[in-house]
Amino acid sequence: MARNTAWLNQVQEKPLDPAMPICDPHHHLWEFRHERVADRYLLDEILEDTNSGHNIVSTVFIECGAMYRKTGPKHMRCVGETEFVNGIAAMAASGLYGKTQVAAGIIGTADLTRGSKAGAVLDAQILAGGGPKGRFRGIRHSASWDADPIIPRGRLDPIKGLYLDSTFREGFAELAPRGLSFEGWCYHHTIPELTSLAKAFPDTTIILNHFGGPLGIGPYEGKQDEIFKTWRKDITELAKCQNVVAKLGGLNMEMNGFGWHLRPMPPTSDELVTAYRRYFEHTINKFGPDRCMFESNFPVDMVSCSYNVLWNANKKMAKGASAKEKAALFLDTATRVYRL
Repeated sequence: MARNTAWLNQVQEKPLDPAMPICDPHHHLWEFRHERVADRYLLDEILEDTNSGHNIVSTVFIECGAMYRKTGPKHMRCVGETEFVNGIAAMAASGLYGKTQVAAGIIGTADLTRGSKAGAVLDAQILAGGGPKGRFRGIRHSASWDADPIIPRGRLDPIKGLYLDSTFREGFAELAPRGLSFEGWCYHHTIPELTSLAKAFPDTTIILNHFGGPLGIGPYEGKQDEIFKTWRKDITELAKCQNVVAKLGGLNMEMNGFGWHLRPMPPTSDELVTAYRRYFEHTINKFGPDRCMFESNFPVDMVSCSYNVLWNANKKMAKGASAKEKAALFLDTATRVYRL
């Protein structure tokens, strides 16, 4: 994903409420090389975004398959990502790069389809994050499956019904004893499977990623209103699980179907609010501010808008909230859930 700076810079906005402290609880760090071309989003790049006008005091890194170990048992290679991110977090913690505590919390991964054997990977991840008092907070294991091949399944290519699988759940049971949380990343039609998982493991904190992935391409193109009705019902049911919290964001990806990246100019924050306000309002209404947190999903959402514009949109979404509710949505929920 190349940085599309020139295109994004066509829309310039003054940061709203620039003093408000924010924890960005969902971003990635990576460097991938394809035919000697680097796709890079490391400390310099994220600081360029977090210093673009909003008061980002801390962030949480979410796994993305970066810097896996080249050698060793295949199931343990993902630990390299935590080692890599923990090093960047230590750089940020030095204060040399400014106030933002980048990757103050780290979410890695482990293959839970290994059942109880996944526990050894979780222990290695905790150690790589600095031990029991370090930065490692939990894992993400994607269930982003769809029958249509045009819908991306990601690098894990999960099986259908992953969150219902008994061996997966055997591995999932290894999280709570270690005090680890779980990031639930699925598509809108499999939200009920995440609800089933949450009900089966009430002692494990589950964080819903990206509103449960409402799709808008391929067989779902042009069906947003129909999909929203089902999504709304499923989110209402998921919100009844008190161990689940929701991230508010991640709707600017190509798969969501808004098509921002195809326009001559990127969207303004007002356009973003108009396009998907209903997702934010319903989720906040059902979960409550104390179980919701705004996110950036950068650099993935960069395909559609700049970091500054995105946080302006988030602040406009919260315009009617009280000071206490805004504090929860932008900082307190994230710092509590991720124990920052």
